[in-house]
Amino acid sequence: MSRATLHIEVVYASPRAERIYPLAIEPGATLADAIRASGVLADCAEIDLSVNRVGIWGRLRSLRDRLHDGDRVEIYRGLRTDPKDSRRRRGATTRRKAR
Repeated sequence: MSRATLHIEVVYASPRAERIYPLAIEPGATLADAIRASGVLADCAEIDLSVNRVGIWGRLRSLRDRLHDGDRVEIYRGLRTDPKDSRRRRGATTRRKAR
């Protein structure tokens, strides 16, 4: 593996399928550079980098953060419902059934 190139992955899980884009990119590249170079924006029109959050290996990061060899850049979709609200509704349903 050459130190002159970073080997990373850009991933996006749409409701239909998970897309993985292996990529070799120059050192000093940012998350935004990798996302644009991967082609995911052309394949998934629903991605809006001003709205969607991004991260590396499950940790939120900025589009300006620099990449390291082996990074997995993840593009996150917005949540349809608040997990706390969903949990409350499930709890209320369970309590009603228990009565």
